[in-house]
Amino acid sequence: MRVSAITGLALSATTASAQLNQLAKAAGKSYFGTGTDNGELYDSAYVKITSSTENFGQLTPANGQKWDATESNQGSFSFANGDIVPNFAKKNGQIVRCHTLLYRSQLPSWVTSTKWTAETLTSMLESHISNVARHYKGQCYSWDVVNEAIDDNGEYRDTVFFQALGADYIPLAFKFAAAADPDAKLYYNDYNIEASNAKQKKAVELVKLVKDAGERIDGMGLQGHFIVGSMTSQEDLESVMNEFIAAGVSEVAYTEFDVKFNSLPYDAAGLEQQAQDYTTVIRACLNVDACVGWTIWDWTDKYSWVPNTFPGQGGACLYDEGLQPKPAYFSVSSVLAAATASAISPSASASSSSVQAPTISPSASNSSVQASATPATSAAASSANFITANQTQPTAANQTQPIAAPATTLSTLALGGSATTTAGQDSAATASVLPSTVTDAASSVRPSRVPCSKKRRSRARQG
Repeated sequence: MRVSAITGLALSATTASAQLNQLAKAAGKSYFGTGTDNGELYDSAYVKITSSTENFGQLTPANGQKWDATESNQGSFSFANGDIVPNFAKKNGQIVRCHTLLYRSQLPSWVTSTKWTAETLTSMLESHISNVARHYKGQCYSWDVVNEAIDDNGEYRDTVFFQALGADYIPLAFKFAAAADPDAKLYYNDYNIEASNAKQKKAVELVKLVKDAGERIDGMGLQGHFIVGSMTSQEDLESVMNEFIAAGVSEVAYTEFDVKFNSLPYDAAGLEQQAQDYTTVIRACLNVDACVGWTIWDWTDKYSWVPNTFPGQGGACLYDEGLQPKPAYFSVSSVLAAATASAISPSASASSSSVQAPTISPSASNSSVQASATPATSAAASSANFITANQTQPTAANQTQPIAAPATTLSTLALGGSATTTAGQDSAATASVLPSTVTDAASSVRPSRVPCSKKRRSRARQG
């Protein structure tokens, strides 16, 4: 279903309340999801929002399924870290994007220090991928089989895998994953491939490489780490997705989506621009039938990967550090609600629609958000109210106090943005062994083990 270009008009008449995942599915997409990490599940307020299937229908484990967490010693597999998010999602009725089987980073030393031959590396890859994918068989909507295999110049990275096998390790990884979990969608995942550039062209070649080897590759994961004010044009975003589909994948998705500020503190104008940048990506995916959904990386600035990797930068998420929705949240909701109206009745007008994005107050229960009949205001007004409500402005250390949600509900935004391509950066982290049991959505998490550093924030990492 192709949704025509939507101008971001708010819906003033409503008979139903809806949140991001509900709106995305009503608009014809598979999910609106979020990345999360084990340490964050100690935070009961965070757990309450994360467990809401109305907002997030899909979860992605940021670190728990990576190599250093699942096979830190050769041949000895542990899934204590990797099981936490899937078990949490299952309890909530959320699907899981499993992440990731083969990644150049977060590798144990035995992988990087061994001198592999083509034969020994092939055997080792088969063992690792088969054991991990089999453990999660039937639990994963999709697997990020290979992650970040291409450098920013459009060449295959000179990894331990490439040194022994050349690019042939990539189709081998897809072969082993398909055999171990035949029902999961198999993805290649990378950053800075959302716009047309040398790296994106190499990713198109990668799809053809896998298919020419006779192996299955179902999806292309566009990480989607953007910078406020430097958003790729909607036209280019759509063109790139269609190019991947033409190369042979059946679906694409935004898998680690966020829009960061390059400097802090941000102001009302910055929040307005961020809201517009978020909606550019939302609209692009809505206009491409094969784009199945969005995963934000994470949903709150409290646990964003950005400040740890880029000191002095941040504010990338839809919610602030106080777990309050930012103007971008309401703008995204508005665009999805308008797309829902278009999907139900292409000729439906804003005044006759029956679905509207919600107004969220700081005290509202996450499971009972009511839609507002208040007419929409501009992103600028919403942003100004958001800033005014702050008790403390964001600082370079990205330390904000809890704030109230904006008094206004939705934003009226123009299409598009500048045509500048942006890229994320890599960071490595090791997931901690954290809670194995999660109670209901309104309660706290009771850990079965004490983490090494309980006070250290767990932040979702890029990659």
